[in-house]
Amino acid sequence: MRIALALERFGRHAGGAESYAVELARTLVSHGWEVHMYGHEWDGEPAEAFFHPIARLPKWIPPSIRILHFAFTHRRMIAREHFDIVLGFGNTLAMNVYQSHGGVHRLSNLRKLEAIRNPFLRAVKAMALLATPKYHARAWIESAPFRMQQRPVIIAISDMVRQDMADYFRVDKKTIRLVYNGIDHARFVAPGGPTRDQLRQRLGFGQNEVLFLFMAYDFRKKGVRYLVEAAAKLRHKVGPGSFGVVVVGNHPSPLLSTLVRRLNLDGTVKFPGPTREPEAFYAACDVFILPTFYDACSLVVFEAMAAGLPVISTVFNGASGVLTEGADGAVLKDPRDIDAMAASMERFLDPEFLEAASSAARETASKYTLENNHRQMLDILAEVSAG
Repeated sequence: MRIALALERFGRHAGGAESYAVELARTLVSHGWEVHMYGHEWDGEPAEAFFHPIARLPKWIPPSIRILHFAFTHRRMIAREHFDIVLGFGNTLAMNVYQSHGGVHRLSNLRKLEAIRNPFLRAVKAMALLATPKYHARAWIESAPFRMQQRPVIIAISDMVRQDMADYFRVDKKTIRLVYNGIDHARFVAPGGPTRDQLRQRLGFGQNEVLFLFMAYDFRKKGVRYLVEAAAKLRHKVGPGSFGVVVVGNHPSPLLSTLVRRLNLDGTVKFPGPTREPEAFYAACDVFILPTFYDACSLVVFEAMAAGLPVISTVFNGASGVLTEGADGAVLKDPRDIDAMAASMERFLDPEFLEAASSAARETASKYTLENNHRQMLDILAEVSAG
């Protein structure tokens, strides 16, 4: 059977959707599928796949035109071939299976803007966003699967995304398949790199402090400012030396550094910067915290849980749909509610509660493997090709 995958970039280290597409392609090849990839870039994996380059327009051309060019070029190239499956990940107009890794475009953008504390600035940013041609080009392409006369099989990567699609595009939720993300458990259960004690010592924390790990690139969207403020509230209550916060993924902005100093958190909140060894930080820390304003289904949540870290996140993270409050984590209703965040963090300072939550997190994560995800996807693709 022949399958075509469409994505602007295919690469194991390029991003969530990009690495997922490569891993799925590898599984498809191993099951005898003939895999064709349509995109701007490809890192050469899997070697058995066929890559069809779509020329990238110059950067001086407006983003909206570049987005539309990719979608229309892909549709034209697909029309020349015969495929059993055409799988689109977002920026495509021709497909019979659609799996969005970014959620609903409008909702994700508006929720991200909620991270801006100033309501006037937030309103200005929202109006500016809604006025851009790029926004409308992406929204028009995204709606394609829902307005096609013969609707493709639509797959959501979390129940939150599934509900968002049903509400926004006015379709029956039951018609949308649900296939949660999955991870390679072996990578996180037995991590390499520095030992727990070595990394803690390097960061300046004691062996008995409960360390909360934050890991992301986009600090504002993921709620770092509110996490810092919650840490200050918790430290004021329990005192120094009982916990620490490790913020991995980027360097702090001058404003964020100033906030940490102003709240006297220099010894409590540390910024190691970007890393290529997330497994080492999972092994060194105790609880994962991601007070995000929007994530379709954050893979780091599954990674942390596989490593035995219970998770604190928000209702705006699709991955929170797998959490059980008070068992393997906590789900915040509002990432700006620093009182609720501090209270959730405080619960994990109890050693017995933390130990039980760690065990429960591993158990939950064991259900969300890459193998399980690919098995569900293969079943759906076989069903569509047979139909």
